[in-house]
Amino acid sequence: MMKSVTEYKNYREYVLDYYQERKRCSAFTWREFAKDAGFASGSYLKLVSDGKTRLREEGAKKTALAMGLVGFEFDYFVLMVRYENAKTDREKKKCFEEMRALGEASRVKVLGSEMYTFYETWKHSVVRELAVAMPGAKPSEIAKVCRPPISAEDVSESLRFLVKSGLLTRDIKGNYHQTRRSLSTGRLNVVAVAVHSLLRQMGEFALDALDKLPISERHFSGITMGVTEDSYTRIVDEIASFRKRIVSIVADEKKPEKICRLNFQFFPLTEKIEKKSK
Repeated sequence: MMKSVTEYKNYREYVLDYYQERKRCSAFTWREFAKDAGFASGSYLKLVSDGKTRLREEGAKKTALAMGLVGFEFDYFVLMVRYENAKTDREKKKCFEEMRALGEASRVKVLGSEMYTFYETWKHSVVRELAVAMPGAKPSEIAKVCRPPISAEDVSESLRFLVKSGLLTRDIKGNYHQTRRSLSTGRLNVVAVAVHSLLRQMGEFALDALDKLPISERHFSGITMGVTEDSYTRIVDEIASFRKRIVSIVADEKKPEKICRLNFQFFPLTEKIEKKSK
């Protein structure tokens, strides 16, 4: 039996799973599938599932109907297509928020919604660390040590979300514990837009720290360099390895003295340099 459409992040995977399920139970073909959806090309939906072409709005609706989707499942599938076709973060954010609202109204869980909420604001990641570092602290006490400052209600709301989503647990003494020491964005997909928002916020905080904090409390450095495609890939891999080493350094910290953010930025300062032919 197929999973609910709301358990998918990618509409192409749903199309493929639908086809494979029908194929398992009958002599179903891609040509028949395309015909049911009203496409002239018998291979069109196969190309869609392979990522070689994409559905557009009307095609999404026809395909959803061909797969027997109705009601909120029909709307959800169309929104998945709209999300992938969106060209800006603002458009993607709007689409995913509509998907979440649709799931909530229909009382079904939308895959990725909790991590999307987590990465949407810097507050959740900071409160998640402070809740453990300050056992027994009231929300107002946690709020006061945040930089920039936030309200006690913001902290209370974040704690409720973190416990509800399973990112924190609370023992009988009222102390908080992390269910996982470190978090990774993994395969970004639907949370990518929220992560972009978080990175922007943290970048702004970094600029603020550069202007306001003494050198003894912050470290900034950088390198300007020429790279090839190969060296770019190797550097990205090296950064990933370095991040893991940093995580291992703080993994066993029982009583942190402050919560810090380490940003990595590696981006081009020029267009690609085309080599002149000799």
